[in-house]
Amino acid sequence: MEDQIQQIPVSSLAKEDQATFFRKTYAHIALAVMVFIIIESIFLNTPFIVNFALSMASGWTWLLLLGGFMLVTNVSQNMARNAVDKNKQYLAMLLFIIAEAFIFVPLIYISIYYSAGAGNIIYQAALMTISLFTGLSAVALLTKKDFSFLKTILTVGFFIAIGLVVAGALFGFNLGLWFSVGMIVLASGSILYQTSNIVHEYREDQYVAAALGLFASLMLLFWYILSILNRD
Repeated sequence: MEDQIQQIPVSSLAKEDQATFFRKTYAHIALAVMVFIIIESIFLNTPFIVNFALSMASGWTWLLLLGGFMLVTNVSQNMARNAVDKNKQYLAMLLFIIAEAFIFVPLIYISIYYSAGAGNIIYQAALMTISLFTGLSAVALLTKKDFSFLKTILTVGFFIAIGLVVAGALFGFNLGLWFSVGMIVLASGSILYQTSNIVHEYREDQYVAAALGLFASLMLLFWYILSILNRD
């Protein structure tokens, strides 16, 4: 009987139970953001980590870093979604946050030490990201529309993006402003898709996995908004 209850998607729960699930999910997203900020601060104040991250920020080493990050992302999301033990789910989230913080080191470092008004740039990027994330989440939750149709579009879009990143790293050309704009569009679509998923695909006990998926999309959005602001 317990297994049958756990298989029920959030969309089939009573409104009170749905509200509880949403509160837990977004509370965990907020927690993930706070942990990310703490770990990022530690990384940026550790010269060895900064130097190592910067040394891998271009060419084929950047491809290795991206490949490792994608592997960690896949392992973390699968663990968070499939593990019954809550401790393993939290371990998966922590593993992903650490990987995310490390891959952000070069971008944040450049924003702080090479961009004029660095603090304002990071603050502006964070504010824009949160505002857009909140708006997109509200659209998906309030309309209760099923955005599963975006899966194919997002899959194709991300494969194209990966191909362009690989080509740019191997042949040394800058992907430019419009690539970042395109990635913001993809990240926005991913937020709609992931938010729709937490209603239609996730179970009541999978709020950690739901938070992890949305956090990943949130950080992708933040990356490219900050990248665009760094160009000014």
